Amino acid sequence: MTSLSHPRLSGLACNPAAPQDVLARLAAHPAGRHGLSLRDGQLDDAVAEALLTHDGSGTAARSRRNRISPEMRRRIAEHPDPAIRDAHADFVQHMVDSEVGIGVADLEEAYGRPRTALVGARDPRLRAAVARSWHDRPVTVQAALLADPDPQVRAAATVRPQPGVPPEWTDRCIADPAVRANVAHYVPLTPDQFAELMRTEDEEIRELVAGNPHLSADMVARLLDVDDPNVRVAIAQSRHVDADTRNRLYALVEAEREAGSTKACIALNWSFTEPSWLREEPLDERLTYLDCRQPVFRRVLASCRDLPEEAWRRLDNDPDIKVRRTAARRPDTPPEVLERLVRAHGDEFHIRPPLVEHPNFPRHTLRTFVDEPDPRIRSVALRDPELPVTALYQLAATSEPSLRRGVARHPQASDDLLNQLLSDPTPDVAEAAAANPVLRRTRMYGILSEGDV
Repeated sequence: MTSLSHPRLSGLACNPAAPQDVLARLAAHPAGRHGLSLRDGQLDDAVAEALLTHDGSGTAARSRRNRISPEMRRRIAEHPDPAIRDAHADFVQHMVDSEVGIGVADLEEAYGRPRTALVGARDPRLRAAVARSWHDRPVTVQAALLADPDPQVRAAATVRPQPGVPPEWTDRCIADPAVRANVAHYVPLTPDQFAELMRTEDEEIRELVAGNPHLSADMVARLLDVDDPNVRVAIAQSRHVDADTRNRLYALVEAEREAGSTKACIALNWSFTEPSWLREEPLDERLTYLDCRQPVFRRVLASCRDLPEEAWRRLDNDPDIKVRRTAARRPDTPPEVLERLVRAHGDEFHIRPPLVEHPNFPRHTLRTFVDEPDPRIRSVALRDPELPVTALYQLAATSEPSLRRGVARHPQASDDLLNQLLSDPTPDVAEAAAANPVLRRTRMYGILSEGDV
């Protein structure tokens, strides 16, 4: 039985207001255990004990340090059943073998050794796991990882730009097939190192080098004629390229996109690169990019905070929605600009903080979004914590599940409305209603009885 089969049980297990005895009873049901695994914060010992009783080694395996008390960890470590006693260590070992990321503290606990000792472990998969998870390791440890005899360890040590590659190691890393691609896009390169990377026939290496923010003007010039959309877009964003050259490079990639090139389409629309160097330029130089044809430059400009009023006026009316949203995040955005933007295009709640939480957003207008025809924009009304129950009923009557789910989470949801949503045909709506902390305890116990828990 999955959580989708019993969404109210899994939702109730996530409810921050659920009392200890409710959570302990939920541990007896698979859907309840699923919800408990998603619950924030540390579990009470009684709940952890119930989980251990009903799920044994499964619970022990998932016993992360922040989930159970030190006392419960000791009890598991001393448990007479080896399947339970060793479950967490076995789980961590499985993560290491599968090359799945896991915290360095979990590695220390599972292997019973400090991270400084794990760097010298016999198993290269464990050394690689330490390299992936110990992000603030000192330079001496990084040097040991870069010198490791196993290529997977060296690769893991160079995935991130930090802690980086000491200059004296750059030549060796560039010559190492295991790490060459990793370091090509972030280490400062000498002319000889750049030339060595460019001699490779590897298309990926050229693309990574093109995005390296430390390239000199001469290096950029050598990449201008590379027939690759990703290279062209990366070089077009370089500080060493003038406007005419930039426009020419973008025009070439746009022509490829129009001709049906998927790679060109991805280079133009799905690239996460940006000309971040623009933020460091003098104000007068930055303002020349108000007329730049490429929105990514205007978007970087809009992320600055020292622009004059006329620049903000233009950016607030930019044809590109991403530029307008970026500009709207400045501290002194006028209320009418924020409301106009959200009413026309909705908000991006996955980006924190959303625009409706901007100090200047006119929050008294939130409830007026209830009558907007677009469900995505109508959902903005739910950001009003005091939205009237009549408005919640109006939103709950929609055919759009995401709106009903938002209503189910709302702090003003009435008992009757929550009861209605607990029976919603869409599982995650019912789950959200059960997880609402305003749900009465009597109803919580009723959910347990209805689920035979």
